[in-house]
Amino acid sequence: MDWTLEVVVVPVSDLDRAKHFYSEQLGFHVDHDTSFSEDSRIMQFTPPGSGCSIVIGKGIVKGEPGSLKGVQLVVSDLEKARAQLVERGVEVSEIVRMSERDGGSFVFFDDPDGNSWAVQEIRARATGGEWK
Repeated sequence: MDWTLEVVVVPVSDLDRAKHFYSEQLGFHVDHDTSFSEDSRIMQFTPPGSGCSIVIGKGIVKGEPGSLKGVQLVVSDLEKARAQLVERGVEVSEIVRMSERDGGSFVFFDDPDGNSWAVQEIRARATGGEWK
């Protein structure tokens, strides 16, 4: 049986500011932005090429804004990804290279509420216990 991760809930304080950050600055696709009432709104965003989305909301999402730590995105070209983030106005760390061989290179950034993200470079996925 496959177990797939489909959604990560991200607690934020200002929905419109978060929508701008995730859609305009990070380039995540806005899957939907739905209001059920004045006290209830939910938005879903999907990173390009991802099978997993994030959800932010009001009246539905629980958690303290800024409490999400360590969510990790994966790219095949970290220098290009970092340059894209910088171009879009995201404050992102310099590249930290831990291991060229097995995808140990990272950059880090926070959203406007302080939720922490990592971006890891993996050039080839493991198959049968070996790197391509």
